[in-house]
Amino acid sequence: MTVVQRVLLELDEDYLGRPYYVSGNALYRAIARRVEASTRRSVAVSHGVFVPGEHGGYPDEHSQSGGAPYFGAGLRPVESYEDLFLFRDAAQRWLSSSRPRDAHNTHDLRVHSGRVAFAPTVRFGLPRESRNSKRTMTWYVHFYVHGDTGGSDVIPLDEDVLDGLRLGGARNYGLGGTSLKDTQTVDLDSLDYSMLEDAEGSFELELVSPYVTGSEYPGADDQSVPWWWTPRPGGLRRREERLVEDSDVYELETIDHGQVVGYGGPNPVETAKSGVLRVGTHSRFGFGEFRLRPVSEDRVPERASNAAARESARGGQR
Repeated sequence: MTVVQRVLLELDEDYLGRPYYVSGNALYRAIARRVEASTRRSVAVSHGVFVPGEHGGYPDEHSQSGGAPYFGAGLRPVESYEDLFLFRDAAQRWLSSSRPRDAHNTHDLRVHSGRVAFAPTVRFGLPRESRNSKRTMTWYVHFYVHGDTGGSDVIPLDEDVLDGLRLGGARNYGLGGTSLKDTQTVDLDSLDYSMLEDAEGSFELELVSPYVTGSEYPGADDQSVPWWWTPRPGGLRRREERLVEDSDVYELETIDHGQVVGYGGPNPVETAKSGVLRVGTHSRFGFGEFRLRPVSEDRVPERASNAAARESARGGQR
């Protein structure tokens, strides 16, 4: 049995940190202060992904169907491998088509003593003829915790541990406050992986979080690109990250998240499980998470059709 605990936090206060995600290291440090030493040594934490509390519905690949108001404000059932990534997909495929998708991938900004923070809510203005002229959307943070062995000896963490975590900078001044919205345990071995078992074609791998190739952290080894990755023409996009522990800052060399490469391994199901628990150096702190999917799977249908229309228009103007 390989168990992960899914957690959804509601962002209550302004957040001072990176706009793309809350690092697994930040979540780990916040949790580590509240658990006993044995749990602190064994727990592993994913990066936190921002989720808008908005109207939406299940994508086609999900095991469920239908939709609901404030869809992103609670955890949803997980019966298949694809269900795990409902709220960990930067494209927010579950978001209702009536919602402005691009606006829901940004945060309102607030300035505190010259430092820019991200607001926990966004206010949208609507046309005057609308029933309500304004509406408010709240941000949530979705992440996993699990034991370093994949067993259930560390989790589930108590709700008292997860409620009230403070994340990001300026925490001593009241920023980064969260409250526990929902939590759920999932056994990875009991999920349906038929999409990976039945597909006759090849698979591709999408990096959900950066993969560390080099680190200044004591005892860390450099990592090569896994042999079962098949980079696309143009190579891999790389970036620098930092790992902060107490007052020490360690530089990391990473392959950037969001990239898609081909998959050349022999066992996609076992690889997919490893991707949830993450691979490589500093996987305990959220790095090295990835998702497998069939190559033929459409990624964002609305954007694909819009892109085709733009290309068609450009062709007509030449």
